[in-house]
Amino acid sequence: MKLSRPSPVVFIFLTIFIDFMGGSLLVPILPFLVERFRSDALTIGLLGASFSLAQFVAAPGIGALSDRYGRRPVLLICMLGTSLGYLIFGLAHALWMMFLGRIIDGITGGVISTAQAYIVDISKPEDRSKNFGLIGAAFGLGFILGPAIGGALSQIDLNLPVFVAAGLALANVILGYFTLPESLPKEKRQQGKLQSIWSELNPIRQLGNIAQDKNIRALVFGFFLFNFAFAGFQNNFAVFTRDQFQWDPVKNAQLFAYIGVVSSLVQGGLIRKLIPRFGEETLALWGLAFCSISVFSIAFLPTANWLYATQTLFALGVGLASPTLRGLISARTPAQEQGRALGGTQAMVSLAMVLGPLWAGAAFDYLGYTAPYWTSGLWIAVALGVTALALKSIQPVEPYKKVDTP
Repeated sequence: MKLSRPSPVVFIFLTIFIDFMGGSLLVPILPFLVERFRSDALTIGLLGASFSLAQFVAAPGIGALSDRYGRRPVLLICMLGTSLGYLIFGLAHALWMMFLGRIIDGITGGVISTAQAYIVDISKPEDRSKNFGLIGAAFGLGFILGPAIGGALSQIDLNLPVFVAAGLALANVILGYFTLPESLPKEKRQQGKLQSIWSELNPIRQLGNIAQDKNIRALVFGFFLFNFAFAGFQNNFAVFTRDQFQWDPVKNAQLFAYIGVVSSLVQGGLIRKLIPRFGEETLALWGLAFCSISVFSIAFLPTANWLYATQTLFALGVGLASPTLRGLISARTPAQEQGRALGGTQAMVSLAMVLGPLWAGAAFDYLGYTAPYWTSGLWIAVALGVTALALKSIQPVEPYKKVDTP
């Protein structure tokens, strides 16, 4: 009996899950891997920033290549690069090899945008939202399982989680090679000069476009500050708990998995009921307020037991703020400019992922171990103020209407 091929959506789901799980898998163990060479928080911040910077620079070009040569080869090469990056990172006998591994993974980090383009290629209009929902589920599942798996496997060997991530990425390349069809026909591929395509997708140019758009620039700046603080918190947190509360990778992994579960429940179910009743604007502001209070309070906790209380509030805040802020930006953008606006917003997020870990690491080393948290709380408070002012002054293209729910 002939076996049928798995749906391409399954491969895309696995690709995004593995990519995101691999990144979150490093969160609870990274300080313990790096301390063999350096123990300062800034070095850990630089490692996180090196990945994000490489991704920031390379992702637009990778997207252009997928438009020109098809999604399939780009996806497979990106996943192969992810596997190679983790392998080099796990085998590192010097700090420079760790940086090399993260940079290689970052350069091939255009896998997410290419996977999303693949979904658009293969989806009927009525199925597109459903299939994008699977992508959101892969993100959430990766964030939940990554830290948990990383913490558990680290008890066997500290490098084992990294090698498992490399193996999963390689296995997905093999699966895709034999089962994944091309989604972009040759007649629909980009025919212009690659140089002109890159010019349109250049992240610096995207940032410039956002800065000139008075309808969304304040909202995007608020979103940037939120992600800047979040990136610093995520990258530095395991260093803080190690030095302040003597936590090991397992305890860090348990807390991050808990944050992932709460945030996923909010984004996956609760927010669908809250938006019609309260509206995106209210939920975005409350989400930012919850994040600011929870992160700021970390600097003043008397014992580690309080972390679960503060991070429950933080996970709730992230679950409310992240999707609604994107929705608010989209609502203030005309239909014909959605791609440009969302591309520029993603470029700002990538830039925040570069700068946030650098700030958190430097603040930890030079201002004190609590500095990344009270300063991040202040950054998010500024984001709250900027967003509130922007929402008062700029109306959406199509105003959101609250509806009564039974």
